Amino acid sequence: MTEALTIAVVGHTNAGKTSLLRTLTRRVDFGQVSDRPGTTRHAEAVALRLDGREAVRFIDTPGLEDSVALLDFLARQSGDSRPERVRAFLAGPEARASFEQEAKVLRALLEQAGCAMLVIDTREPVLPKHRAEIEILASCAKPVMPVLNFVRDGASRLADWHRALEESNLHARAEFDVVAPFTGAEQRLYADLATLLPARRAQLQDIVEALAQAERERRLAACRVIASTLIDVAAQRRSLSAEAFADPEQQQAWVRDFQAQTGRHARRAVDELLTLYAFGADDAELTELPLPGGRWEDDLFNPELLKQAGRRLGLGAMIGAGMGAVADVALAGLSLGAATTLGATLGGAISGGWQPLWRKLQNRLDGVQELTVEDPVLWLLAERLLALARALAQRGHAAQQRLRLGAEAAGALGDDGQALIDALSAARGHPAWERGVAGALDDAERARLLEALAGALRPALERQPA
Repeated sequence: MTEALTIAVVGHTNAGKTSLLRTLTRRVDFGQVSDRPGTTRHAEAVALRLDGREAVRFIDTPGLEDSVALLDFLARQSGDSRPERVRAFLAGPEARASFEQEAKVLRALLEQAGCAMLVIDTREPVLPKHRAEIEILASCAKPVMPVLNFVRDGASRLADWHRALEESNLHARAEFDVVAPFTGAEQRLYADLATLLPARRAQLQDIVEALAQAERERRLAACRVIASTLIDVAAQRRSLSAEAFADPEQQQAWVRDFQAQTGRHARRAVDELLTLYAFGADDAELTELPLPGGRWEDDLFNPELLKQAGRRLGLGAMIGAGMGAVADVALAGLSLGAATTLGATLGGAISGGWQPLWRKLQNRLDGVQELTVEDPVLWLLAERLLALARALAQRGHAAQQRLRLGAEAAGALGDDGQALIDALSAARGHPAWERGVAGALDDAERARLLEALAGALRPALERQPA
């Protein structure tokens, strides 16, 4: 078995070294990330594991704090080569005193790592201390790959850093953004590193391919989460007797409970997506959005948003117009039905696929009311979960601001929405397909629908937002 590649992650204080490692290893709990300089004070190892084994071993190092003075000090050390002068420095008292932090960095690179990733905050101007850092690292005679960080930030000085690296004879480099990595950034990082490590090229190519495969599997898993949740909500059906329906308080409680259950299905999907992309509940705030209703789940029943979804479905503004609706029940996004004629009863039973037929017919004749969700709710839910999965895929694991998802969710389905909603009609006739309720069934037919829906969702998830 090929030995794991060991990489020292080095750079100036507060350049984003720990943040980079959180993103590369998908470890939101690794190290400490802060805007305060000098947060990392000791060298600490963390591994990237692929297929159950350690593929890369990273060493997170403290920031280089006084590179100009250290470069001058190294020039006065004894030795015939620059690595010998570094070793002389590490063996001396200054490595445990005024240059203690820098000594930890050089010791990790010289004695443990096969190469270094030099993390550079491109928002910073190129200063003499940065040039001194590059020269000090070169003294260890190990390959150094500059990683230009925060390249998406409006304050990035990317062109200045390109020139500075070329002047230092560092022509191979990678670009990244630990807050919002662009698609495929990890794979390109290792592919770029292979240019500096020809003996490890095959190993690094294996890492690139494994990361690409893991990304494909995450996308498919995300689509399955979304598809299963849509089936839950489409299958959701609750009944209320005629006597209970005659009581306004029971009517309202019935509708509120139904809406709350829909929200619980949505919240479970959110939690599953956060876990899938290796985020915790505290890393992405999704319950409060800049939408009229205030809460993410509640806004699935916001009349204005439902009207917009209805128009995209070709339904106009007819939202919550099910048979039997009464004025004191808020039915935005819900269908409420009770038979008024035998023809309506049979037609609804057949079109809904409700089995057994006699039971639905008896309910209708007895005045039993049934509550289900309308298509615009499914449309809104699908759009929001797709937008969330896209945002998590583009989010670095060191981002400090909680993720907020708002208007950008609109349009996530694109032209795939109507076909998706049509496919969900099969779930409406199977209330037992709703997970989390008594008598729920996860049968083969549900599984086939889930896989078909997941496949239909993949193009929308992979499509980049306009």
